[in-house]
Amino acid sequence: MRTRDNQRKRHERSGNLSHQAYYLIREKILTGKIPLGAPLSRRGLAAELGMSFLPISQALERLEYEELVESRPRVGTRVTMPTAQDVREHYILREALECQAARLFTEKASSEERLELQTMATRVDKMLAALGKKSGAETIFRTQAYHMSFHMRIVECTGSAALSKAIEKTHVLTFNWLYDISTKLSVPAGWHGELMKALAGKNPGAAEKAMRRHINYGLRQIQETLAQQLGPDAPQFARLGTASPDGTAKPVPRGWRKRSGRRAAAASKK
Repeated sequence: MRTRDNQRKRHERSGNLSHQAYYLIREKILTGKIPLGAPLSRRGLAAELGMSFLPISQALERLEYEELVESRPRVGTRVTMPTAQDVREHYILREALECQAARLFTEKASSEERLELQTMATRVDKMLAALGKKSGAETIFRTQAYHMSFHMRIVECTGSAALSKAIEKTHVLTFNWLYDISTKLSVPAGWHGELMKALAGKNPGAAEKAMRRHINYGLRQIQETLAQQLGPDAPQFARLGTASPDGTAKPVPRGWRKRSGRRAAAASKK
């Protein structure tokens, strides 16, 4: 009996530590302290976090399931380095889900919920505007976490549990956060307040258009910046093209394919 109790306690401690390790490693990734493509050493993480290999391995397995990290034979584990298709598909999926949420919000949200979201939008804009080059990891994490909760609250106010679950399950908001941090993307002043003006109205079409513009803002910058980081994979981004702020297709700038090719060739020689 005592042996079983000891085993149960060890299992609980391991579970608690793996949960703690998961959030600590995830926070490092989402604040950019561990950048895209960076290798992850179980030994190094165990020493840094003061844990054994087991909770670290369990945490990395969970992060791999969520596609924030990836493991390859003879290569090891690293922060996921997205392909051009990954980036575009995350945006396509998020656009489909949140544009539908925007339409439903105009139809279903109560007056109190509209006021709540307008207040949140103002706070998000203030927090984003306060970010600068000297902002610490904790400030960045807190800002992006609140930004994410703002978008999730819009979905929650539609009354559709299935839509909320779909956004949470696909992790599209998490990936958007990751791309924003990796490219140091900034948005115009009052950007979320402008979005809420459209969503607070009674026009589903206008709300959908505003959300599409909101989501696709900065996609071109993200694609180009990640293309430089990807090295040999850079030409993939050149083939995809970009999107303008209103969500329509936009051709790749002239000479981008050539520039991407030169970057890829230079990176492969290093």
